This record gives sequence, C-alpha cells and structure tokens, in this order.
Amino acid sequence: MNRSPARRLVAGLAALGILTGVAGAALAATPDPTLPPAWPMDTALAYRWATNAVPPTAMRTAVNKAASDANASRRSRAPSYSYSSSGANGVSYGTSNPCGVNGLACFQRDPVNRYWHLWFRENGHRYDWGTLTWCEMSGSPNGCYQAETITLDEFGHVAGLDHHVNLANDSDYADAVVQTYSHARPLVGWNASAFGRCDVATLQQVYDAPSWTTLYSTCLDIPTTLAFAASTTQVPLSGSVTFTATLHANGTGRLAGNPMAGRIVVLQARSGTTWVDLLTMPAGSAAGTYVATYWPRLAQDYRAVFRKPASEGVRTSSSGAITVSITCSPTRCPLVASEAAQP
Repeated sequence: MNRSPARRLVAGLAALGILTGVAGAALAATPDPTLPPAWPMDTALAYRWATNAVPPTAMRTAVNKAASDANASRRSRAPSYSYSSSGANGVSYGTSNPCGVNGLACFQRDPVNRYWHLWFRENGHRYDWGTLTWCEMSGSPNGCYQAETITLDEFGHVAGLDHHVNLANDSDYADAVVQTYSHARPLVGWNASAFGRCDVATLQQVYDAPSWTTLYSTCLDIPTTLAFAASTTQVPLSGSVTFTATLHANGTGRLAGNPMAGRIVVLQARSGTTWVDLLTMPAGSAAGTYVATYWPRLAQDYRAVFRKPASEGVRTSSSGAITVSITCSPTRCPLVASEAAQP
C-alpha cells in the first residue's frame, strides 16, 4: 500500500514533542501500543471550541459525531467525551497549530494535570504533496479526509493509544483507527466511525471492561481459568450433587483475574476415555460462577468446560475432574451405564 507523504498523519503531541509514528510490522494483529500515563477510569473529558479558533459548523458536527463514536465503541472504562461551552479542554481549527509540516491534526495530553487539546488544519491547507480537503466541507470527493474519522483517531490518542503497528501488507488496517497514516477516500478505513478491535483491546487492558459480561476484543488472546467444586463427592442413589464452576480471565493489565459472567460453561461427564456434554450450567449468584444440580446414577468423573467463542479474544479452558461415587445397597445399585440419567 502506498504510504506516501500525501497520506501521512502526524497524529499528535505527547506533552511537549510531536510523535512521528512507529516503524516496523508485527507478525499478527496486536493491540495498539500505549501512551502512558492513563487517565483515571471513567474520566469525563469535556471540550469546548477554542477562542479565536472555532471550527466551522461542519467540523464541529464531525467532532461531536466522533465523540459519540468513541463513547459508543470504547467497550471499556476509558475516558468519555462530550461538548460543553465550559469544558476545560479545547478544540482548535485553523492555521495556528503545532501539527508539523505534514500533520492533518494533532493533540496534547497531560492526564496528570487533567489537560488535553486538539488542533485541526484548515480546509484547503497547502502541503508539498497537495491540498487538504475535509470531506464534510467539500461534498466528499475522492481524496478527501473524513474529519469524523480523524477526530476519532485523535480521541484515541488522548485516551492513551499510540499508533497501531500494522502487518507488512496493511491487511489489518481496519483493525485500528489510531494509525500513523490516515487513509483518504475511498481507501479502506477512510470513514471509520468506531474504534477498531485492536484499539478496543488496548483500552480494555488499560481501563478494564465496563462490566463482567463485556466481551473481550478479538484482538486479544486471553487465557482463562476454570475452577470446579462439588457440594459432595458421595451421593445416595437418586440423590443429587450441585456443581459450581468459576470462570476468570487471566489477561494483562486490568484484565488480570476478572470474573467472566454471561458466558457458556458446560458440565461434562467422562464416558470411557472421552468426555460427554451433559448440560449448560446456569449463571450463579456471584459474578463468573455457573451452578448446576445433577442426579448421578453411577460413579463418574465430572468437569466443567468453557469453549472459546468466535466473538471473543479468549482461550478455551477446562477444569480439573471431580469423581462422584454412589452410596447404595447391593440390591439397589445400578448395573449399567444407561441407568445414569436425570430423574
């Protein structure tokens, strides 16, 4: 893919210096790098239009749409954005900015002192490679840049995302909005209106998921652990045993040790050398627990299994086995495995 200066976005400033991008390529799609420090979780970041640098109406609309995009797609406890005429942080438009010779937009962030700012070049700005055209201000001709997407990129930086490291052929470009090189219309990703899965992955690692039922980004590969317990390991004939499975994420950052609720956990029994699904375990009262009552008819081994779903970046896990035996009189013990059934 062409990475000429005509498609280069200098994405922002970190404290005092302009960031210039990340070199190299990863072997597989990975979460975005970070720009520490992070904001406190659930920080509300209000912005206002900077005095003497108020964006035109179309640009203001685009910035506000990007704020909604960020809030709706962050799937984490990362900062949220909203416009307020009394907001402590500014959004500027025009010729006065620190965005560098090729920058379309740039940012400053200082979470320690609760400060951030965005700047946007003026429509029609002349570069060595050509003229900047914002899609929202020009009827969206080919070659324009969508201000909504560029703003979403900048909001990602403010939250603490550095440029995504793409594969050598850029086939994963749509996995992230926070890019070193922004695409003009009609190249892939030019009109993104949500954080990509690898943006979300980093936001989840840094800021945690908003609830125990939130699915983890498919850009992640989180190991899981599944504990397993039984109310008893000896039951009388026709008696029952209650099994409890507890599922946790074993990810990095704030995803370490999180309970995983709202998933599918299956109770299995060993039949010879194989394991057979018995039932899906309903959710328990505590987050990440799954509880099922079963009526054994034979002495058997039982375990719980969580299988990786296609919609989540986690790994399959199975618990250790628990043997449950039957206490019975010689005249009432079941003789064949087919008798092991629910009442």
